[in-house]
Amino acid sequence: MATSRSTVKLTATFEANLAAVESFLMHGEPSGAFDRLLGELADHVIPNLERFPAMGRRFPDGPPGSVEARHAWERLRARFGTPEIREYVAGDFVILYALRDRVVFLLAVKHHRQLTYALADPRQ
Repeated sequence: MATSRSTVKLTATFEANLAAVESFLMHGEPSGAFDRLLGELADHVIPNLERFPAMGRRFPDGPPGSVEARHAWERLRARFGTPEIREYVAGDFVILYALRDRVVFLLAVKHHRQLTYALADPRQ
C-alpha cells in the first residue's frame, strides 16, 4: 500500500541560515561539520519529513513572549495561513519548519549553540 509523501521546500531564509551556520562553524567546529550537516539534511532530515511531516515537536509551546516574536509569528501566519510550526532536532542542529497540508516549508536552521533563529521576511 503506497503512502502519500509530503513535499519539502526550502525557503530563501532557510538557505540564508545555512550560510550563517557555515560561517558559525568556521569559527570553532572541526572541519567538515558543515558538509556533515548538508549530508544529514539530504540523507535523513528531508526523507524523514517527506514520510513523517509531523515528527518534530510543536513550536512554540505557548504564545510568543515578545513583541518581535509576535510580529514574526503574524508574518508566518500571513504567508502560510495557520500552519503547524515545528522543530526538528538533527544532531547539533535545530530546524524550524512549517507544515501546511502535505507541504513542509523549511524556515530556519541553527546550530544549538547559536542564540536564536534568524527569521527574515517569510515571503522570501
